[in-house]
Amino acid sequence: MVTFTARRSEPELVRPARRTPVETKSLSDLDDQLPLRLYESIVGFFKSPPGETIKPGKVARGIKAAVAGALVYYYPMAGRLRKLPDGNRLVVDCTGEGVDFVEATADVPLADLGEPLVPPYPCVEEFLGDAGDTRDVVGKPLLFLQVTQLKCGGFVIVLHMCHCIADGFGILQFIKTIADFACGELIPTTLPVWKRDVFTARMPPSIAHVYPAYKPFIHGLECTGDDVMLSTPPESMEVQYLFFGPKGIETLRIHIPEELSKSTTTFELITAVMWRCRTLALGYGPSEKVRVMFTLNTRGRSINGESAVPRGYYGNAHFSPMVEVTVEELARKPLAHILEKMRKVKWDTTKECMGSMVDLLALWREWSPFGMDRTYEVSDTKWVGGNALKFGKAELVAAGTPHAGDFTSKLISYHTKCKNIDGENSTVVSILLPKPAMEKFTKEMAIWLTK
Repeated sequence: MVTFTARRSEPELVRPARRTPVETKSLSDLDDQLPLRLYESIVGFFKSPPGETIKPGKVARGIKAAVAGALVYYYPMAGRLRKLPDGNRLVVDCTGEGVDFVEATADVPLADLGEPLVPPYPCVEEFLGDAGDTRDVVGKPLLFLQVTQLKCGGFVIVLHMCHCIADGFGILQFIKTIADFACGELIPTTLPVWKRDVFTARMPPSIAHVYPAYKPFIHGLECTGDDVMLSTPPESMEVQYLFFGPKGIETLRIHIPEELSKSTTTFELITAVMWRCRTLALGYGPSEKVRVMFTLNTRGRSINGESAVPRGYYGNAHFSPMVEVTVEELARKPLAHILEKMRKVKWDTTKECMGSMVDLLALWREWSPFGMDRTYEVSDTKWVGGNALKFGKAELVAAGTPHAGDFTSKLISYHTKCKNIDGENSTVVSILLPKPAMEKFTKEMAIWLTK
C-alpha cells in the first residue's frame, strides 16, 4: 500500500475576479432542510497529457484563477450562511469574502495510487482540504478546495461544498464552469440560475400528497430507536466495496422477467438486491417494517407537462422517494415485486407530490428531525465521472466521493462509476455494516451473483 504526505500551502481566500452584488439571498426549502446542513465532497484524479511537462504550481495557479472567474457568476458561493433570529432558517449573505483554496504537492505518481484507480482511494485524506466540522455550515466559506499536483504531472482536485447551496448536479455545473475558464472561455457554457422560489413551501402548507412511506414518520409512529445500525458505534462497523461489472449485472438480471429487465436501470437493480441482502444480514424481525430511500433528480423531468427545474439551476433539485415493506415481504416476494414498488414511487413524483414534500420539509425544519429506523439510503454518484470534470487536455481517470463509507451518515451506500481490471465500465457500491452483519451480507450477495 502506497504511503505519502502531501505538502500543503496555507489556506487562502479566493474572491470573485470582479466586484459582485452585495445582497442577501433566500434558500429554498429543499436547500434548507436539516439533513443538508453539511459539506458534500467530490474528488477527481487527472492524468497529465502524454509527453507534456507541467511545471510545479502551474495547475494550481490556473485553477485558482478559474475559480475567481467562476465566482463572478456564482457569487453567492463566495458569501456566508447566516441563521435568522426568528425560527430555524438560513440565508446567504453575498459578501464576496471568497472560498478556501489550498495548493499542495505530493511526491507520488498517479500510477502508484492504483491501476485501475478505484475506491477506497489510497491516502485520500492527503488530498482533502480541512473544512473543520463538516456539519457546521454557518459563517464559514461555502467551498473548500485543494489542488494537489503529483510527481508525474497529474493532479487531484477535491472540493467540500456546502450542500445547502448546491446539490451534486449543481456542484458539477460549477466545476464545469471552472474547467471552462481554465481552458480560456470568457463566460460559462451554462449560465447559473438562482431562482430558489421554485422549491419554496406554500402557505398554508399541505402534506396530503407526500410519499406514502413518509406518513408514519409524520405521526412519530416508526421512531423506536432500536435499530442496530443506529446503535452500533462506528468503530464496531466495517466498510466494504462491491464491484459490479457487465457480467455481474447480467447475472442479476437473470432473476427478473425479461420485459422488466429491459426497463430496469442498473442502479435500481443493484439497490433492490443489496437492500434485501442488507436487511437479512441485520436480522430484523419478519413483521418489522424496513425502508429504502434513494435520490431522484428532477432536472430534465417533465412534471404534469412542465419542466420542473429551469436550465442552469444549481440549487438542490432532488427528492428522496421511499419504499416501505415488511421484512417478510422483502425476503419472500420476487425481486420484480420490489423493483415495481421502487419504480412506482418514482412515477408518483407528481407536481402535487413535490409540493407536499417541500411543505413537509419546511415543517420538519422547525420540528425535531425524524428518525431513520431500519432505513437504507442510496445515492447514485456515477454522474461525477462524466465529461464535466475534464480540465483541458488532462484526462480524468477516476472520480467520486472521497469517503464512500461515511461514518457520519452510517445508512448510506454510494454508487460510483469506475473501470474494472479489464477496462470495462463498472459500478462500485459502498456499504457500512456492523462487523457480525457484514459476513452474513457477503454470503447473501454471493448467492445472487452466482448463476
